[in-house]
Amino acid sequence: QVQLVESGGGLVQAGGSLRISCAASGRTFSTIVMGWFRQAPGKEREFVATISRRGGSTYYADSVKGRFTISRDNAENTVYLQMNSLKPEDTAVYYCAADPGNYDPDRLEYAYWGQGTQVTVSS
Repeated sequence: QVQLVESGGGLVQAGGSLRISCAASGRTFSTIVMGWFRQAPGKEREFVATISRRGGSTYYADSVKGRFTISRDNAENTVYLQMNSLKPEDTAVYYCAADPGNYDPDRLEYAYWGQGTQVTVSS
């Protein structure tokens, strides 16, 4: 079992930046692939970014490419999502996800999910 706890969400103005974090426990962190997803009101959950076990590979949704950066600190059992140049359409609940499988940029199914953290971007 892997437990995931997100933090760092909040309210930010358009054009601003925010970094959200996800702390993992229950399994050796370096053995799990991590991802970020988001869900806006009335919309389906969508993929945002993923990172391989040691952080050497990352992949982003086109909508956030060039603005968001996913990273991980395996010594701190934490994955981060740095969000820059935020837009109102980035408003959503952001979910951290983990999976013990191989890194796959096309992966949409993850074994473990956090409870989410709200990010609101005002115009």
